[in-house]
Amino acid sequence: MKAPRLLLAIVLCLACRVQGEGEPTANREHALPFAAASTRPSANEALDELDRRRPVPLLPMMAQHQKQSMREHLQVVQEVIAAAAQSDFERAALAAKRIGFSETMGRMCEHMGASAPGFTEQALAFHHSADEIVIAANRQDGPALLSALSKTLSACTSCHATFKQQVVAALPE
Repeated sequence: MKAPRLLLAIVLCLACRVQGEGEPTANREHALPFAAASTRPSANEALDELDRRRPVPLLPMMAQHQKQSMREHLQVVQEVIAAAAQSDFERAALAAKRIGFSETMGRMCEHMGASAPGFTEQALAFHHSADEIVIAANRQDGPALLSALSKTLSACTSCHATFKQQVVAALPE
């Protein structure tokens, strides 16, 4: 019974050595998965490597604020769609105004995108496109409202296809 265990131990030791040199193999993780685990990237690092979108460096609080804003933007889009389905143009305009451009919104977009070239411009285009929803709703023009909403959603998907959050301990200078 001891002979098979000894033989197994010898085989495992030899599997971890380059033939004739006595050095560990370059791909040691396959031979000893637990011993080399600390050299492997974390799951988040592996995902980040696969995700080729441009990073938007944000402090944790900024990243959380931005995610909350994105959820609110999506809620507004849902409200605009529900209002448009009932031809309630006043409600559609009120909802869209919440994501329309304002000086405060512009400053926030500039702050969030300061370290990511192109981000601020895309964010501002999104907010200005929401203003077009308001204009169409005020004219009570259903087809124009839906066209403006489509443009706003296109701005959303374009930005999300281009950028990803990168939570950092300190912003680049």
